[in-house]
Amino acid sequence: MSVGSIDLAEREEGRIPADKSTFRALFSSIALPMFLAIIDQTIVAAALPAMAATLGNVENVSWVVVGYLVAATIAAPVYGRLGDAFGRRRMMFIALGVFAVASVLCALADSMLMLILCRMLQGLGGGGLMTTSQALIGEIVPPRERPRYQGYMATIVVSSNMFGPVAGGFLTHAFGWRSIFLINLPVALLAAVLVAWRLPARKIRRDTRFRFDFLGLALFVALVVSLLLTLSHLPHGGISLPLWLLGLGGALWLALLALLLRHESRTEQPLIPVKLLRHSAIWRANMLATFHGAALVSLVTYLPIYFVVARGASPAQTGLLLIPLTASVGIGSMLTGKLVTASGRVAIIPTIGLVLTTASIIALTLTARYLSLVELSLLLGLTTLFMGSVMAVVQLIVQSSAKPDSIGAAAASVQLFRTMGSALGTAIVGAVLFAVLAASDVRTAEHFTRIVEHGPVVFETLAAAERLVLRDAIANAFQIAFGTIAVFTTVGIFLAATNPLRRL
Repeated sequence: MSVGSIDLAEREEGRIPADKSTFRALFSSIALPMFLAIIDQTIVAAALPAMAATLGNVENVSWVVVGYLVAATIAAPVYGRLGDAFGRRRMMFIALGVFAVASVLCALADSMLMLILCRMLQGLGGGGLMTTSQALIGEIVPPRERPRYQGYMATIVVSSNMFGPVAGGFLTHAFGWRSIFLINLPVALLAAVLVAWRLPARKIRRDTRFRFDFLGLALFVALVVSLLLTLSHLPHGGISLPLWLLGLGGALWLALLALLLRHESRTEQPLIPVKLLRHSAIWRANMLATFHGAALVSLVTYLPIYFVVARGASPAQTGLLLIPLTASVGIGSMLTGKLVTASGRVAIIPTIGLVLTTASIIALTLTARYLSLVELSLLLGLTTLFMGSVMAVVQLIVQSSAKPDSIGAAAASVQLFRTMGSALGTAIVGAVLFAVLAASDVRTAEHFTRIVEHGPVVFETLAAAERLVLRDAIANAFQIAFGTIAVFTTVGIFLAATNPLRRL
C-alpha cells in the first residue's frame, strides 16, 4: 500500500499500524514546516540592530518580534477550525504559501512599518504551520504511538528556538539582515514538495454547510491584541501606571473575554470550541500548558540578563551556559514520549517531572549565588530536563480526549494557551524584577528596563560603580523571580495530578 492511499479514518481506529517506515515517510512533511515556523520566532533577534540601522524608527523595532507572535496566536484557532473543515493537507499548502510570500515582502521592506506589517502576515502563515503540524500527529498516528512523535515534535520546537539566534547572527553578518527572510524560500519549497509527495489527502465528511465564525474571530483578535499589548508594557511600566488605568485595562479585557465566551457558546460552528474546552481533561491540560509555558519561557528570557549582569559572564559564555538548558528540554520530551508509549501511563509522568522541576528551582533560588557558572548551568539543565516531561503529554491528552473531527481545534487550543502563558509568565516575572529593583533604587530599575529592551550589552555602557550596584541588586531580585517561577510549576503539579486521563 502506498503512503498516498492510506485511509486516515482507519488509521485513527487502529486498523492500520503506524509502522516506522510509513510514519518516517510522513514525518518529514510535518517536521519541516514546524521547524520553519518556530525558527522564525527567534531568527530575527540577532538582526534587530541591523534592521533598525537600515530602516530607522528604532523605538518600534521590537514589534518585528511582537507582531509575529500576535499574528501566530490569532492564526492558531483559525487554521485549527479550517483544517477540521477542509483538510489539513490543503491548509498546510495555504500556510506555506502565506509564509513564503510574506518572507519575500519582509526582505523587500523599505520602512519599519512595512517590515512589521509583513512580519504579521508571516506570523499568520507560521501559526498555521505550527497548528497544522501538531494536528496531523493526532490525525495520522494511533493514540498509543502518539507520545513518541509528540516528543520528537517538542524536540524540534526547542531545537528551532535554540538554532534561530545563531543562524540569524551568521546570516546577518555574512549576507545582511534581508537574507534571514530569503533563506525561507528554498526551505518552504522543499516543505511543499514533501507535503505534496508524502502527505495523504483526507476525505472530508460534512453533514452541515460550513460557516466561518467572523464575529468570533473579531472578538478573539481584540482580546489577544489587547492582552499582549498590555503584557508587553507590564515588565517595565506596569508598576508605575495608575491603579485606575490598570483596572480599566483589566475590566476591558474581561469584558471582551465574556463577550467572546458568550458568543462562542451560542454559535453553531464556533471558532473557539468552548464545549471542547469544558472537557475536564482538556481544560486541565491547556492550563498545564499555560503554566508550563510561563515557567519555561520566562526562565529562558531572563537568564541571559542574570548570567551577564549578576554573574559577570560574557555574551559568548552565556550562549554556552544556556546549551544544557535548551538541549535538556528536548531530551526530556523524547524520553517522556518513549516512557508513555511503553507504559501507557499519561498524567503520572508530568506530575513527577514537575515535582522534581519545582524542587530544582527552589534549590536554584537558595543556592544560585553560591554556585559556579558551570554548576549553575548543569542545575538549570537538570531543571529543564524534568520540564520536558510536560510538552508532549499536553498535546497527547488534548488530542486523545477530542473527537476525530475536532483534533485541529484541540491542537490549536494547546498552542494558544501555551503562547498566552508564555507572554503572561514573562510579563509577571519581569514585573516582579522591576518592582523589587524599584523598591531599592529607582535608577537601578531604570537600568534594568534598558537592559530588557536593548539586551545585556547595555550593562557594559554603565560606569563601574553603577555596574557593581546593579549586579548585587539583580542577584537579589532574581531570587524572588526564581521563586515566582517555582509558583508556576507548583500550580502545574496540581493540574497534572488531577487530570482524569490516566492511561491510554
